[in-house]
Amino acid sequence: MFVEVRSSCFPVCHSLGTTWVSYILDLLYFGQTSPERQTSIPIYERVPFMELFIPGFFEGKDLADNLPTTPRLIKTHFPVQFVPKTFWEQNCRVIYVARNGKDNMVSYFHFESMTSTQPETGTWSNYFQRFIQGKMVYGSWYDHVSNWWKKKETYPNLHYMFYEDLIEDTQQEIDKLCSFLGLSPSAELKEMVVSGVQFDKMKNNQMANYSNVPFMDFNISPFMRKGKVGDWKNHFTVAQNEEFDDDYKKKMKDPTLQFRNEI
Repeated sequence: MFVEVRSSCFPVCHSLGTTWVSYILDLLYFGQTSPERQTSIPIYERVPFMELFIPGFFEGKDLADNLPTTPRLIKTHFPVQFVPKTFWEQNCRVIYVARNGKDNMVSYFHFESMTSTQPETGTWSNYFQRFIQGKMVYGSWYDHVSNWWKKKETYPNLHYMFYEDLIEDTQQEIDKLCSFLGLSPSAELKEMVVSGVQFDKMKNNQMANYSNVPFMDFNISPFMRKGKVGDWKNHFTVAQNEEFDDDYKKKMKDPTLQFRNEI
């Protein structure tokens, strides 16, 4: 996700993670000044998905270009090399949300099963191999998380977050976000944000849960399904877990980038 220093913020990566952080940011910036947004404008319009284009419904770039708010909050799943260079040139603030690969795979399997904008998922076994091989819409998970992590070394306006940390201590991660963005919310606003972004509340919030999006079939799976860390244990076989761990060791060489598969 990007927050432009002059006029916008940019969250990047996992669908639920970016939706979660998008909602947190929208509340931090506009929760008190424009409370009507929370009940009248869905999150995908408040924080447009920049590269998404679905004729007659979603044109992310147009939504981003016409955002009336300052700063602008813009979402993307782009690998770092695909980000328009103007975002770097204008020194936009970037918030990257990473999730452990095992839960990420499970989450995307259910997401791709319920939305007509994604390729056919096929069986879980086939999907597992596709993920391992990096044959995903946005490329390899390994490359995605690693290259954004490396970008921190040369771009100081990048805040790298972990989904597992958000689950474990939402308040602490919101405090870190505020520090990164130079925000000093009141105790009242902080309490409102922490309370409002709890998973069950967002799951039942029509302005946050994507339930009014026509290309998502909630009869197959809700967009916000479980929001748990470790749900991969309900999907991976023993052999798949061993194969994933072996593959992870081969591809993830940076010892400073550490993921937690359970908390």
